Amino acid sequence: MHRADAQSAWNPSDIRETVRRYWGFDTLRPLQEEAILAGLQRRDSMVVLPTGGGKSLCYQVPPALAGLTDVVVSPLIALMKDQVDGLRQCGYPAAALHSGLSAGILRQTESEIAAGQYRLVFVAPERLLTPNILGLLRRVRVRAFAIDEAHCISHWGHDFRPEYRQLAALKNHFPGVSVHAYTATATPRVRQDIVDQLRLQNPQVLVGVFDRPNLVYRIIPRTDVYKQTIEVLRRHKGQAGIVYCLSRRDAEEMAYFLQQSRVRAAAYHAGMPSEDRRKTQDAFAEEKLDVISATVAFGMGIDRSDVRFVIHASMPKSIEHYQQETGRAGRDGLEAECVLFYSLADVIRWEGLIAKTAEDADAARRNREPEAPEQDRAGEIIASMTHLLRQMQQLCSRPECRHKMLSEYFGQAYAAASCGACDVCLEEMEGLAEATVAAQKILSCVAKVRERFGAGHVVDVLVGANTQRIRSYGHDQLSTYGLMKEVDKKTLANLIYQLLDQGLLDRESGEYPILKLNSASWEVMRGRRQVRLIQPKAAGVKRTQAEEAEWEGVDRGLFESLRELRREIAAEHGIPAYLVFGDATLRALARSRPSSIEAFLQVRGVGQRKATEMGDRFVGHIVAYCREHGVPMEATTPDDDLASEQPKHHRPSLHAAFGMFDEGRSIEEVARKLRRARSTTMQYLADYIQHRRPAEIDAWVDQPTYRQVAQVAGEVGTKILRPIFEKLGGTIPYDTIRLVARHLEIRE
Repeated sequence: MHRADAQSAWNPSDIRETVRRYWGFDTLRPLQEEAILAGLQRRDSMVVLPTGGGKSLCYQVPPALAGLTDVVVSPLIALMKDQVDGLRQCGYPAAALHSGLSAGILRQTESEIAAGQYRLVFVAPERLLTPNILGLLRRVRVRAFAIDEAHCISHWGHDFRPEYRQLAALKNHFPGVSVHAYTATATPRVRQDIVDQLRLQNPQVLVGVFDRPNLVYRIIPRTDVYKQTIEVLRRHKGQAGIVYCLSRRDAEEMAYFLQQSRVRAAAYHAGMPSEDRRKTQDAFAEEKLDVISATVAFGMGIDRSDVRFVIHASMPKSIEHYQQETGRAGRDGLEAECVLFYSLADVIRWEGLIAKTAEDADAARRNREPEAPEQDRAGEIIASMTHLLRQMQQLCSRPECRHKMLSEYFGQAYAAASCGACDVCLEEMEGLAEATVAAQKILSCVAKVRERFGAGHVVDVLVGANTQRIRSYGHDQLSTYGLMKEVDKKTLANLIYQLLDQGLLDRESGEYPILKLNSASWEVMRGRRQVRLIQPKAAGVKRTQAEEAEWEGVDRGLFESLRELRREIAAEHGIPAYLVFGDATLRALARSRPSSIEAFLQVRGVGQRKATEMGDRFVGHIVAYCREHGVPMEATTPDDDLASEQPKHHRPSLHAAFGMFDEGRSIEEVARKLRRARSTTMQYLADYIQHRRPAEIDAWVDQPTYRQVAQVAGEVGTKILRPIFEKLGGTIPYDTIRLVARHLEIRE
């Protein structure tokens, strides 16, 4: 049944019922309701939510409720296929139009679209504006367009794609149809460029919290990248992960090394035949591979939610790339590790690639006609690339909280004093003993070779290498020859790069870069300046409290058994395993161990369609496992009466939070002690207000603010927060409004 697109026609309970029916979720994530309402009201929108923040749901719900057809513009066939497969598994009517379909299937799909059988139609940008597709969409009277990966339209974004520029014509072809831009990573400048390029009219701009508290960030000096990668993999045996490499050759060599180390791994890069890339991606999706060694060509097309680690074997060229690529980890909301092995050599390598880009741009400009479009943009783009590179270098070299630096880069404050989920806040790095002495030895060697050689030669002299080149220059007779022979060459090279990074040593550009001393170098050698060089602590990495909490109450054996069942069912249906159920749902099943379909349906992530088709099989498997191993079924936790809206893996922290809120502790103190993000702690407090029903909330919201919100809420109601926020002129944050709204509701 079609419904009018007026705000009064849509009730939040309708939205939640749709979400529950198809996807098995009882609650929405922050800003999802506002984004869904913008879609239902046909109001243009610009939605920025981090990877794993639930962007897809924002454009999937409106057409299902309206009973009409929307179009999703998506850049990759693999991504379209995964989304359509996943939606169909949930009983949601969706289809895709792309070059991978046979002529017969394409004609049939177009006929079904024209008949109004689908709520969502996925189309690539280059196909969307062809006469055939434009005619089809006009006939079906398309309701709205959702532009996925919208940052691709911006020159200032990290993944500009020329074909996305065509989308500016949508407003001309479909006047009155709303356009909604979605992306995971966009600075304020990129967001404005997206709005301008798509010609969005008075858009609702919704920007979520960029911080991903379930990710543990580690940026470690690179010494032996193969050995360091294996150390990370040992912490994630049998789990899914991605290793990002800078070049195709690097990706292939890393994959070969991992295969020789008995890891189920394969390479993936743009230079491979398309069929080989597809097979590799399918094998990863089907859990036949654990690790992909890839260039940046891999990522956007993979929707696997249970990636437990992402390794960067070299530094990405921008923070946007880093955020996007690390965002592939932990999309299910569970803990995941992101490790970047950093060396200034990466910066130097990127500088060379940017210079080559500038040379190519100059050559292309000379060959273009004077009136050719975009000819003046090349210089700006090169300058932008260099600026982005410097910001990424700063993230790697500054010993500050990684979560804080990432949040602030995207224009958001980070209130917590410690994230408890990065190498800096976990205090996993330490200063090298006698770092100043080590620096003096290195700088002295540069002086002894008369500042005429590069880092490799200086390393050889310091370790006492017996080479023809060393002997031919007489450098085996220098006082610095063999002065650091106890240090391995890769570690020593890293120390040199740290000195370069800190400006204590210079390096000439050119084909054969030479190390040069500067005024700071001489201050160090004369003992007038102390040096700090860092290295990982011998104790290794720490497990965070969040990591431990995520597994609380989970029967590990049952979880692994359910993973195997998931693989079997996926193979039978010919779909990726994660489309059956995500790891978060499997852990919830292994924690609660339902013995009936009714209990099975109560588990987060279990929708009606999957319960009907797979429920008997999963419940039967759980019952059989529990009987065989003597494990009790229908398990509950002491927190079950506290907040049914919270995922079960948050409940241990939720219980602790309630105790601290009883004592009147501040939001910042609770967040710090629990090592949770402020946004998560605010949600705990909202649940606390709902269930403990305190007489007042002065400890967290001052009286003037409370009265302001209460006055406006009395006029517009408390069910939807956006009208309150707008009527207050955006002066009071959503989280604070939510607390007051909850308190007002319990007083009614």
